[in-house]
Order: sequence, then structure tokens, then C-alpha cells
Amino acid sequence: MKVVGINASHRRESNSGLMLSTALEICSAKGFEVEQIDLWDKEISYCVVCGLCGKKYGCSQDDDVMDILDKLAEADAILVATPTYFGGISGRLKSLFDRTLPLRRNKMMLSGKIGAAFAVGGSRNGGQEYTIQQIHAWMLIHEMAVVGDKKTAHFGGICTARNAGDALKDEVGMQTVINTAENLCARLSSLARG
Repeated sequence: MKVVGINASHRRESNSGLMLSTALEICSAKGFEVEQIDLWDKEISYCVVCGLCGKKYGCSQDDDVMDILDKLAEADAILVATPTYFGGISGRLKSLFDRTLPLRRNKMMLSGKIGAAFAVGGSRNGGQEYTIQQIHAWMLIHEMAVVGDKKTAHFGGICTARNAGDALKDEVGMQTVINTAENLCARLSSLARG
């Protein structure tokens, strides 16, 4: 089974990337195939509502989005990690989410997949829970099964970090990342057993 992670940071050296890498390492150690997609180096245009995706699986825009969508369609689980910008998801992630219509309009291609979310903000109450709820809403619109962290944060992995690398210093926050990844792996293992 395969777990695909999306790092929605606009920066190469990002705390959301560190959180996601930690989660994917846990998934890999549990025997799952993993892949990390970093949005900082992808060309992602915003949706222009051309309607092509309502007629066929595809998009009129020539950028990196369809390659990303193909990887999401092939995944059994999807992890999404984002920095919190003005109390919400990153702009690149919003553009990507808007462009996932081909997956929905063509046989609900994400339906039944397991999803989990991670958010990092500059302060302890910096909007991370609402940011995760935005990711969960996207997952639910695609009929995905959402998992969180029952032990600590409930919603998913939440860290506080102001500078590069600070997420790893947030012991409580990183424990929510670990717990969420372990919960996702347990759900995937349960599905694999049938």
C-alpha cells in the first residue's frame, strides 16, 4: 500500500516538510511505500473553471497539477502538511485543492482513501486547528476517510515554529505528528487485512 504526502510549504527548508518527513518515515518503517510531493518547486496555476474536467479526466492548463493528481489517485492514503498563513492553508495548497476537480468529477477517484493533516504556525494558537479543518473539508468533499490523533490533538499533527527547524523542538507538537501517522498506519493495516 502507498502513502503520498503533500508538503504545501512555499519554502524548500520548511517546518511542514519536517513534520511530513517524520510522518512518512513512520509509514515507511511500518512497511508502506511512501512518496513526498513538495509544492515549493511545482508550477501550480489556479483553476480557471474551463469545464474540461467535467467532460474527461484532464485539465486545460499545462503545469504540474495533473502529475500530482495521478499520484494522489494511485495512493491508498494521503497526508497533507501546510504552514498556517493568516489562519488557513497555503496559497499553493488552495490552488492545488481547487484543481482536484478531475479526481472528483471522474469516478470520485479519492473516495475511500485514508487522509490525515498536519499544520504548523508561528504561535501555539496561530490557527492550526482551523487550517487542519480546511484540509479535512477537502478530504471529506472527496469522500475520503479522515484520521486524526485520538491521544493528544484530535485533529492531526500540530506544531508551533517560527524559524526553520523549530518544529522538531516542539516536543508536544511532534508527538501529535507521530500519533497521527501511527493512527493512519493502523487504519491502513486494518484495510489491508480486509
